[in-house]
Amino acid sequence: MNRLTLLAAGIAGAATLLAVPAEAGAATATTTATTVTCGASGLQAGLSTKVCAEITGDSVQFYGQISLAGPPSPGTTLPTRELLTGLSGQVVGGASLGTVNGYTRFTASTVQVRGVGGTVPCGSTVHGSFSVAEFPWSPVPVTVDVAVPC
Repeated sequence: MNRLTLLAAGIAGAATLLAVPAEAGAATATTTATTVTCGASGLQAGLSTKVCAEITGDSVQFYGQISLAGPPSPGTTLPTRELLTGLSGQVVGGASLGTVNGYTRFTASTVQVRGVGGTVPCGSTVHGSFSVAEFPWSPVPVTVDVAVPC
């Protein structure tokens, strides 16, 4: 065989090998998409906060997020802050999905508080709440309500 024939046979063989796994992978791949819905941001303890619900199928996970309310002044070193945080979730008119209360350290990077969630019936509405406090500021919870699709 000459070089051109060998090259053509090699290309045809490689194309065959590459086509089979792609077709097999497409036939067996089934994934459930995760959607994230967040409530309106709020100002608590001088910081921007929000609560979000991650929904994958009939599983719901809530998280609260803390970030700076605006950019710091140039050259400013931000102190580490000990914040009292509270995250809770529930099925509206039904069971609690849990509560997490504790201290969270915050400097300048966005921080998430997690640990509340579970499996819920499709079609139900879930409610999440997140609060942040630091002396002398009282908590002003942010909330989210979202329906779990069927």
